[in-house]
Amino acid sequence: MVTEKKQRRKITKGWYFLIFILIAGVVGYFSLFYDDGSLSSFKDKEGEREFIEAYNEAMSYLPEPAEEALITTSFGQVKLYKFQASETERAPLLLLPGKSASTPMWEANLQDLMQERPVYTIDLIGEPGLSVEKARIQTIQDQATWLKEVITSLDEAEIHLLGLSFGGWSAANLLVQEEVTQVKSLILVEPVYVFDTIPLKMVLASIPATVPFIPKSTRDQMLSYISGGADIDDEPIARLIETGMRTFKSKVPMPQKISKEELVSLTVPTLAILGGKSTMHNPDKAIAAAEANLTHPQSEAVLFEQASHAINGEYPKELVECIQMFLTGLEP
Repeated sequence: MVTEKKQRRKITKGWYFLIFILIAGVVGYFSLFYDDGSLSSFKDKEGEREFIEAYNEAMSYLPEPAEEALITTSFGQVKLYKFQASETERAPLLLLPGKSASTPMWEANLQDLMQERPVYTIDLIGEPGLSVEKARIQTIQDQATWLKEVITSLDEAEIHLLGLSFGGWSAANLLVQEEVTQVKSLILVEPVYVFDTIPLKMVLASIPATVPFIPKSTRDQMLSYISGGADIDDEPIARLIETGMRTFKSKVPMPQKISKEELVSLTVPTLAILGGKSTMHNPDKAIAAAEANLTHPQSEAVLFEQASHAINGEYPKELVECIQMFLTGLEP
């Protein structure tokens, strides 16, 4: 009888938690996607100060930037960094971070990437970071427009564009919407809404995580789940992302899935790198779509079978080696 009562209490507690998450999800959905005409911004000054403190701490683990600037675009100012180990004539990389992330997320990869070529990084407009939205980004064309303006403002004849997660979608969306002659290749690391859609359970789980009254432990659990179960309590990058999710209100539109026809239309060599244990898409479906629809003769699709969506932190050396091999094959 006692065991039965305990079991009932566990079931009841589980239902209360589920109802709590669903209610928070509704609140989160309307707070995130309800069009109230506002710009993406920090929710208040206190939250902005907390984020900047976490941002500066996370940046302290990166190499010293060779240059940094604010690039003015039609939709706001974009924070840009340039990292370079030595003089080289090789075309640079431009790195685009994931959702709710910013430049510090590349800490595990930057030192190795910059040994071969200069590396630019930016904070995306409409996401937590040092970029600032000044005019409303309302469409996927708007998202492509400001990114093209950043690239054309660089004093570079050629550039390789690398995006992770939401940054991967941003990179693919740019070349689908615009002709950018400077971009010589596309590298998509665990991109969302490119080769497959995000599973519904992940969409539902991510919405409550942006609601201020949701406990930090819930956001940490979600980040850990996305990262293959990694312990993120004392990890500076994870703390930065959690702080951004809690303190920043993003109003950029939801991504639209890149169609098969759009993938086939890509005219630059494209490297797709996917994790076999990713929770952000169906890995088997995604790798099959990449292999079938990346038709440029120099395009490749690579599956890291044991990697989660956090592949850049789990397999930093192997990821950089894969990227370097791809780029070496494109350059004389």
